[in-house]
Amino acid sequence: QVLLVESGGGSVQSGGSLKLSCTNSGDIYSRYFMGWFRQAPGKEREGVAVIARNDGTRYADFVKGRFTISRDTMNTLYLLMNSLRPNDTAMYYCAAAGRVSLSLLPSHYDYWGQGTQVTVSS
Repeated sequence: QVLLVESGGGSVQSGGSLKLSCTNSGDIYSRYFMGWFRQAPGKEREGVAVIARNDGTRYADFVKGRFTISRDTMNTLYLLMNSLRPNDTAMYYCAAAGRVSLSLLPSHYDYWGQGTQVTVSS
């Protein structure tokens, strides 16, 4: 069973930065593609950034140049978010999948964390 736990969310002003972390229950990085997703109130869940087993990455257009996805050897996934904007406000989720490489579609991911809230004020 895969258990994902996000942390690092919070409240920041526009232009600020946050770094989200996602720890997992085992060595899943060698077996799964990983990603960050977000869901704002009243909106669909959307892909933010994903990372493949060979460390290839893919970003949604709305975060390119501002967000960076990475991972370390301790099985922790990160999302560094710079130049935050009010419309980045959402619940951010970490997810793992074994099916489609570098997909930003939530339906391609099988395991999800509980989410961490990010709020950006103007």
